[in-house]
Amino acid sequence: MAKWNWLKGLRCVAGVGATLMASSMVMAEDASTIANVANPDHVFTQTSYSLADEVGGSCGTAGCQSDGCSGGDGGCDMFGLRCDQEEFNPFDGVDIGGWTQFGYSSQKTLFDNTNRQANRFNLNQGWIYIDKAAESECGEWAFGYHADFMYGTDGPNTQSFGNAGQNFDTDVGFTRGAGYGWAIPQLYVEATNGDTTVKAGHFYTLHGYEVVQATGNFFFTHAYSMNNSEPFTHTGVVVTQKVGDDTEVYAGWTAGWDTGFTQRNNSSSFMGGFSTAVTDDLTFTYITSMGNFGAIGDGYASSAVLDWQINDKLNYVLHNDLLRANAAHNDVVAINQYLLYQLSDCVGVGGRTQWWKNDGTSVYAITGGLNIKPHSQITLRPEVKYDWSPGGTVAAVDGVGGAKLAGGSNAATFAVDLIFTF
Repeated sequence: MAKWNWLKGLRCVAGVGATLMASSMVMAEDASTIANVANPDHVFTQTSYSLADEVGGSCGTAGCQSDGCSGGDGGCDMFGLRCDQEEFNPFDGVDIGGWTQFGYSSQKTLFDNTNRQANRFNLNQGWIYIDKAAESECGEWAFGYHADFMYGTDGPNTQSFGNAGQNFDTDVGFTRGAGYGWAIPQLYVEATNGDTTVKAGHFYTLHGYEVVQATGNFFFTHAYSMNNSEPFTHTGVVVTQKVGDDTEVYAGWTAGWDTGFTQRNNSSSFMGGFSTAVTDDLTFTYITSMGNFGAIGDGYASSAVLDWQINDKLNYVLHNDLLRANAAHNDVVAINQYLLYQLSDCVGVGGRTQWWKNDGTSVYAITGGLNIKPHSQITLRPEVKYDWSPGGTVAAVDGVGGAKLAGGSNAATFAVDLIFTF
């Protein structure tokens, strides 16, 4: 996801058509962190506001000593807690930031609920986050928390719609009409000792490649699989364990899919997997869920992502989803591919191909787009998407009705959004 740090002095000019836009950009203290607009992990290197400087000691001679507190002011006791560490202050190292995203789409594309209102500009995401990172200095346990609050047309599609009835952010007061609404996508606490991290509460899923936050994706529109083969959020507990320098293992319990501090039909499921660096440039991630997912019943799901940084400018991603659930009564499968290229420090170009199949009917899409950053806090993402389906109508995963392409068996869509971060 996006990494938040203060940026300093870079001036960049991005050309769009015959118009030249010149504005100040800022550059990270380390020149190696300049935003790579062809990589979603680096496109949105943001500014953020810190309430207080984080407090931390050194792991040197004043750090953790093997003999507990006798090692001096910087020693640690038998539980791994630092003897010189002040009592937990919930405001130390707190970052507050966010973004606003305005978007336009010529039509609502099949299953793409991020564009709920076609042929008009919408506030898709008005986002505020509060984050206190859990950062362990030298093996002691550290604690943190995170909360996201969002309003816009993405709100109803990001609420805990897996709940039974009006609970948490599915309360009637969170829906504002005309496709707009509020959501609390994340609200969790976290603890880590550097190698083991425990997260408990309401948090984003580990499944898939694309994410809810506009700042974490190259494209404005989303893949079919994100809206139809994957959960958005969970409530539960997930443990992340480092295994060596290149591998992390995940395991946890969730109250089904897209639930907010409640269960639906006794939903209870396992979510786990691993992520490993196969080489310095190739990363593979596999996530699986199994159990009672709630709204769609008992099921099994898997998500595999192969991320290959071919060179400094070119990035390739292969993503596969498989879902078996009682509500679907068949295997729902998807294969997505991404090719992202950095033209300059301020301009990136990308392509995405999709295949999504449910109930014996397939739908395909090709998307091409740009990421343009005239300023470090401003990103413009124009794109063209073409969808087609031999059958024209594709069943929803829950088996209730179906969806038809706007043009019958094919449709072309132009979409563009602007993101301002703070």
